[in-house]
Amino acid sequence: MTTPANDGNWRRAVIVRIEPRTPGMRSYFLHAPLLRHVAGQHVDVRLTAPGGYQAHRSYSIASSPGAADIELAIAAHDDGEVSGWFHDVAAVGDTFDVRGPLGGHFTWDGTQHGPLLLVGGGAGIVPLVSIARAWRAAGGGSPLLVLHSAREASALAFSDELAALGNHGWGQGRYVTATTRGAPLPGGFGRRIDAAMLDQLLDEWGNLPVTSYLCGPTAFVEAMGKLLVARGLPARSIRTERFG
Repeated sequence: MTTPANDGNWRRAVIVRIEPRTPGMRSYFLHAPLLRHVAGQHVDVRLTAPGGYQAHRSYSIASSPGAADIELAIAAHDDGEVSGWFHDVAAVGDTFDVRGPLGGHFTWDGTQHGPLLLVGGGAGIVPLVSIARAWRAAGGGSPLLVLHSAREASALAFSDELAALGNHGWGQGRYVTATTRGAPLPGGFGRRIDAAMLDQLLDEWGNLPVTSYLCGPTAFVEAMGKLLVARGLPARSIRTERFG
């Protein structure tokens, strides 16, 4: 892929580092002249082929606001046009166009006080990682519960980092996993998130979230939203972002 000259709100980004996250996900760290993002936002990516053909996709930002590089954690998809380029072709030094940061509803800027619930399905954990990192950078003063569901333990991206949320003197963060296939992680669940699991976790946590962020496939997000509303949480307190 080649990159045309900057136009409009598009800016050129260069890949400066690539790190594996799971067997199907890698993090691409970019230098790009974008404005500082708010946790939970995303960017548009544009790839341009030598003949002029262009492909666009949106990817959530994983990095904390103020980080030196923009981190996009991108999952590979069968027949994925853009994700395929990232996983099969992209290398350090390659360039492409980005636009953003974008999104104003699914964001956390530290002014939302009270217990915070983050629920991610699969790759939906990516913007939640940015929120968790921003929460940590702000001192972790409010209670935080992160619940991540994936098919297998190996697909739980960022699990080591998120498992440490309650350490280092913050004490207000908890990370729980749910896997639908294979053995669960220690302390995690080996089934889909259901009403009984959510009730147990919220009771053990001892908090009702003031704000909840749900991200993942459409069916997953809709199911999680219904579970939270059934438990008495106001729909207006639940923010969602979905894909697929």
